[in-house]
Amino acid sequence: MTRVQRWERRTEIPLLLLALAFLVAYAWPVVDPRLEPDLELFLRFVSWAVWVAFAVDFAIRLVLAGDRRRYALVHWYDVALIILPVLRPLRLLRLLALMRILHRSAATSLVGRVTVYAVGAAVMAVGLGAVAALDAEQDAAGANITAFGDALWWATCTVTTVGYGEVYPVTTTGRLVAVVLMVIGIAMVGAVTASVAAWLVRAVEVGETRPKDLSAGVDR
Repeated sequence: MTRVQRWERRTEIPLLLLALAFLVAYAWPVVDPRLEPDLELFLRFVSWAVWVAFAVDFAIRLVLAGDRRRYALVHWYDVALIILPVLRPLRLLRLLALMRILHRSAATSLVGRVTVYAVGAAVMAVGLGAVAALDAEQDAAGANITAFGDALWWATCTVTTVGYGEVYPVTTTGRLVAVVLMVIGIAMVGAVTASVAAWLVRAVEVGETRPKDLSAGVDR
């Protein structure tokens, strides 16, 4: 185990808790824009504190890495969340710490891994996509996504590729969020289909080999 891997293992749970704290600090003012100024200021402080913590964590990992340039290229999303904090939807990249936990807890089989990833990605995509879209749309002129319920319904329809079209984003940021959700939805459908097909092929192969093994044992 490398030094970076040991550090990542030690900081995995703290980063997960920080990501969840950021989610609350980011989503609360979006869902309830009538917060008291003191509470809103506190949540903003929490958001920036999480950004500082993630920046320090990435700096330490970069120092521990052997090939720092290659490590930074592979972990481009960490670089993005540190360099581009002013783009509010990109701040949700901090929640990729949740995917690290999913990766560690996933089953060893292909179907188990795909199931964990698909369920986790679907829940995160719908919830975070709804918050990001509402953040971009609720104050825009001519917007029809002005409540969290509308945003949640729109995100669900987009991820599942249903697309009823009764609610839709009108801002550039909202449309970028929609594109990301569309890509995630298509990828999830393809991943689940491929894993189920692989599982069926493997099951058929096992079923075909078992009778031969039994007959070979009888012949002996």
